[in-house]
Amino acid sequence: MQLQKAQRKKTKIKMAIQGSSGSGKTYSSLLLAYGLCKDWTKIGVIDTENGSADLYSHLGEFNCVTLQAPYSPENYIQAIDLCVKSNIEVIIIDSISHCWDYLLELHSNMTGNSFTNWGKINPKQNAFINAILKADAHVISNMRVKQDYVLTQKEGKYVPEKIGLKAVQREGVDYEFTIVFDINSKHKANCTKDRTNLFLNQPEFIINSDIGAKILKWCNETSISNINSFTIPS
Repeated sequence: MQLQKAQRKKTKIKMAIQGSSGSGKTYSSLLLAYGLCKDWTKIGVIDTENGSADLYSHLGEFNCVTLQAPYSPENYIQAIDLCVKSNIEVIIIDSISHCWDYLLELHSNMTGNSFTNWGKINPKQNAFINAILKADAHVISNMRVKQDYVLTQKEGKYVPEKIGLKAVQREGVDYEFTIVFDINSKHKANCTKDRTNLFLNQPEFIINSDIGAKILKWCNETSISNINSFTIPS
């Protein structure tokens, strides 16, 4: 064990896009992926959305691997390994929500103590997330969202109150990603997490390949001072 000076190194982006059905997660992730590598043949989509990526095959000759139930972490990891071994430069996982739904169902069907059983489920989830983070490729993870509610007390009664959209994945999974984009029903995105500072205080925008190219530049820079400020294209 020893201390050493922090040093900026080239990196692979690990980012997430979250939005409701029809918001444009698949299309947006494909445009981002092209901006990250400028070669459709180097893009691989791990598809759990009934072939939704095939609807955009006119964009370019990207690759797909279709996952079908069961959407276990092990099957996702196998698909990620396949992409890496096939020299894919950008992996799109569309979506990682299916994995969490699988684990929730697995947990609900287990006998015994619920708390103890989570000790068996969490390592599976952790292995899946680690496979994303350690993959030698850029990874874009799409997540479905659902309306989230809390119970609030009004006039002596508890009533449900909408508090926004919540990703269908383990609580706090966004901490694992460098960038998180939220896409609304009008296909406009805002950045809710950004360790790159590229999108700080930017208004809503439509995702395109230029944004992917800017992220790639950030990944390849060995000195932050060389990165110019970025204005979202109109």
